[in-house]
Amino acid sequence: MANTLFYTALILIWGMLLYHMFLMQGGYRHFKTFDRKIPEWSKNMKSLPTVSVFIPAHNEEVVIEQTLKAMSRLYYPKDKLEVIVINDNSSDRTGEIGRSFSEKFPFIKVIETRPPNRGKGKSSALNEALSQSTGDVIVVYDADNTPEKMAVWNLVMGLVNDPKAAAVVGKFRVINAKKTWLTRFINIETICFQWMAQAGRWKLFNIATIPGTNFAIRRSVMEQLGGWDVRALAEDTELTVRVYNLGYHIRFFPAAITWEQEPETLGVWWKQRTRWARGNLYVVLKFLSRIFKLKRKRIIFDLFYFFFTYFLFFFGVIVSNALFIINLFYDLKLSIGNVAVVLWGLAFLLFLAEVMIALSIEKDEMNRSNFFCVILMYFTYSQMWIVLVVYSLFLEMKRVLFRQEVRWYKTERFSQKRGDVQ
Repeated sequence: MANTLFYTALILIWGMLLYHMFLMQGGYRHFKTFDRKIPEWSKNMKSLPTVSVFIPAHNEEVVIEQTLKAMSRLYYPKDKLEVIVINDNSSDRTGEIGRSFSEKFPFIKVIETRPPNRGKGKSSALNEALSQSTGDVIVVYDADNTPEKMAVWNLVMGLVNDPKAAAVVGKFRVINAKKTWLTRFINIETICFQWMAQAGRWKLFNIATIPGTNFAIRRSVMEQLGGWDVRALAEDTELTVRVYNLGYHIRFFPAAITWEQEPETLGVWWKQRTRWARGNLYVVLKFLSRIFKLKRKRIIFDLFYFFFTYFLFFFGVIVSNALFIINLFYDLKLSIGNVAVVLWGLAFLLFLAEVMIALSIEKDEMNRSNFFCVILMYFTYSQMWIVLVVYSLFLEMKRVLFRQEVRWYKTERFSQKRGDVQ
């Protein structure tokens, strides 16, 4: 029995590691080539579409001022731009701060959510803005984001030059990366996600996932889809599947950059990542149950990836860790013997190599400090995800069984200044 479990765990873990190494190659190639198109693409930026930027905000007074300063500096014709702060049932100064900016900048405005969308969560807030906006292109930013000056321009440029793209996804960086050990880990995780997962999947398979922020999508597509799914905690992943099922693709274009704040304490991180995990589990369960009804078979590959990650891979990791610990105190008589220890060691080295290659893409990230962070991250942060996913699965199954309503999951913000928004 122990041998069967060990071989199963081995196949699942190494399958994921090798797949990510494969993606790493694609991501690195995309990094080397994506900006070659910009000179030619720029020539087509003459007849520009109107743009509506959505900023869903629920009690965001700590960060909304810095975000709106960044919005006021965006490089895009102001007569074709509207920035909409969606004040959703806030009890602080979010609306007041937003209105102070609307008085100075005519293209910035604040709207209040109304029933049935009021206080129901990010998806409902976005649907409210969709019904009250006019832009041909919808751009979404979280309330803690400070996009660089050219961010929206580059997102729109991707759509203008790629008629088959329903959405264009940009790159996000961590503002408070050096604040705590946790934010250092998250910074590394973020970079790896973009250059291994996003860039690799786009370069090799023409597949990308819409994130919660820094993306542009055509209004016509959103109207065709009927807006955001209000039951989805990870509205971005859920939207991704529906976009692909319409026959479009989603382009990853890292020239569009935003800076965002990440959790600085474990409590805030746990709540945020639990929401993410539950949201992705919801998407897997929602669409796997109707997998044979999906029109576009390419997205089945992505659904299987999420299923593999949140169910099979984590099962393999849990079993592997359990066998490793038990074998330290009790001989399980694994037929593979001491080779098991070698394989565990090789898995760690492969993880280290993948992450360091991803870090080498970003300036100033390839240093001794991050090297030791990656080592520590493997034995701490990465292992925390195992417990979190198991807990999230329990909560999501409970929500489904008891038909619990989705509410706004607010990530706590921290005071943060970024004076060099470009």
